[in-house]
Amino acid sequence: MKKNIKKNDLLILVALKKELPKRILHDFNIVYTGVGKINAAFAIYDAYLKYKPLFIINYGTAGALNKKLKGLVKITSFFDRDLESTSKVIKINDNGYSCSTGETTVMNDLKSNSDLVDMEAYVYAKFSQKFNVKFECYKFVSDYADKNTLNNWSKNIFKGAKLFEQKLFEICKIHNIC
Repeated sequence: MKKNIKKNDLLILVALKKELPKRILHDFNIVYTGVGKINAAFAIYDAYLKYKPLFIINYGTAGALNKKLKGLVKITSFFDRDLESTSKVIKINDNGYSCSTGETTVMNDLKSNSDLVDMEAYVYAKFSQKFNVKFECYKFVSDYADKNTLNNWSKNIFKGAKLFEQKLFEICKIHNIC
């Protein structure tokens, strides 16, 4: 049975306030988790207990290993690059890109089958799968995971927020949330 999702049932997870300032989506439940898998794990657990969401959306920045990518992209496959040989791929569907999550910033043209790299998404996908919560993930390509990563990320961290805001309203319209 499909559950009706209301605005209060939606939870948005973002690592840093700089990526999505609260003023942009002031009437949504947004939790700033901090950077990295450990912070993400504690934050999603606490947020789950507080908000009891039926739908979780992760938005953030990511480095692209696939140099053709730019702008806001939907992630539907998730890898843990710190445990790549033992972790399972979490695949939501085939209508998006892949993201490899790890505890470190990638600045060296990592060899991976993934399209993007980040530091939190795998945790959110795994949690959502385990607790049967609808999950979507959108990443803004802030850099290309190379020697210029930190400089480019710093310059581009704010640029995806408006694109995500537009995407969120599309999602809300599709699910009759907003």
